[in-house]
Amino acid sequence: MELDALMLARLQFAFTISFHIIFPAITIGLASYLAVLEGFWLKTGNPVYLTLYQYWLRIFAVNFGMGVVSGLVMAYQFGTNWSGFSDFAGGITGPLLAYEVLTAFFLEAGFLGVMLFGMRRVGPGLHFMSTIMVALGTLLSATWILASNSWMQTPAGHEIINGQAVPVDWLAVIFNPSFPYRLVHMVLAAFLATALLVAASGAWHLLRGNNSPAVRKMFSMALWMLLAVAPLQALVGDFHGLNTLQHQPAKLAAIEGHWENQPGEAVPLTVFALPDMEAETNRYALEIPHLGSLILTHSWDGQFPGLKEFPRDEWPYVPLVFWSFRVMVGLGLLMIGLALWGAWKRWRGTLYDSAESRGMWRYALYMGPAGLVAILAGWYTTEVGRQPWVVYGVMRTADAVSPHQAFEVGLTLLLFVVVYFILFGAGTVYMLRLIKRGPAAAPDYGPEGGPGEPRTPSRPLSAATEADADDSAPRAQGRGQGDNHGY
Repeated sequence: MELDALMLARLQFAFTISFHIIFPAITIGLASYLAVLEGFWLKTGNPVYLTLYQYWLRIFAVNFGMGVVSGLVMAYQFGTNWSGFSDFAGGITGPLLAYEVLTAFFLEAGFLGVMLFGMRRVGPGLHFMSTIMVALGTLLSATWILASNSWMQTPAGHEIINGQAVPVDWLAVIFNPSFPYRLVHMVLAAFLATALLVAASGAWHLLRGNNSPAVRKMFSMALWMLLAVAPLQALVGDFHGLNTLQHQPAKLAAIEGHWENQPGEAVPLTVFALPDMEAETNRYALEIPHLGSLILTHSWDGQFPGLKEFPRDEWPYVPLVFWSFRVMVGLGLLMIGLALWGAWKRWRGTLYDSAESRGMWRYALYMGPAGLVAILAGWYTTEVGRQPWVVYGVMRTADAVSPHQAFEVGLTLLLFVVVYFILFGAGTVYMLRLIKRGPAAAPDYGPEGGPGEPRTPSRPLSAATEADADDSAPRAQGRGQGDNHGY
């Protein structure tokens, strides 16, 4: 692969989106997790749920900020590096991104402040509604982004008029053939990544002797989520693969490392190989006979197109697609293994027994970043597998890039690398420090309301008390009133 302006622009977009996709994924999962925690607290009055809510709220706030900052760059790149794409598909992708702003961003902007700072200043019902609205906003954001990206994968509902893609059926544009599978797959991936992060946090504290009710609760909830979602994600992935076979067969052939069919022979599942695009073969292949046919055609001897059935200039870069997919699937199997191990320990009653479960705790700790790595691997499979098309079968990536020199794109890529690692590296370290502190009860701040108190300040700045500045820990309201738990 030659490092010309096209390849450098692709690398720049890949680098920036790799950072960006991590933070919104955690935001989606944590927002829903916070809504569940606050709902359980209001329902049961159990202060442990409030303690966990306050603990993860701070982490959510830092992660949300980094997600917003990293997302700003993505929009600018469509105009700076991909002006050909913007000119061709702007009539479709532009409105879809605008819908995200008008629905998801406005919803989050309207309720985020109440969610982060309003527990002492509004009633429990309104605050709970704010948390739900923020969680709904993150899901709406994912919906519009996936609608836009899925249209690029499986374009529908448009016509090409004067060299531009013009929408003729917005429902077909939004609900294009791959959209439902990709949306569900991505949302479940965000939930899995968040559950692994929460489980790793709980495991870290358990390994250090912090066996508090809050630590136990978040570890238990994370394992329940893994047990429910990890097998479901495997099922959704199977449906997604069948959809890819129907609409992007060249990508599917690259994923499977499948070059050609032999007459009357089934397709094996290639577990390990070193794909050689020059020789058009797999070296050192480890294969399971018939399993490829069984998975992708649901028949013992079924066949599907091999790469040699497509023009050579329409092949994606096979080694990267082949291995990124296997990283994603391998991590998914490890997630299922952790969920089953946790269920076994729970059934035996030893989930929190340090003598019996330290190995499982360490496994959960090491699996902490696995969900995010799997998301990146899946994203690389999807995006690299679409090449050489930016809009599959309609517009080539080479026709979408802006007319820049390689030096200009390479210099900005270098600047992005330096700035991103400094900025987001510092933010990540800060989030890890917040996780390291662990959930802990907050001191009692006394009654609210009255002259000079936070609910009715005598002057505007008196609303920000010294306690707020130190901890921002709200006093429990509703059923849990009287039990104050903070960070």
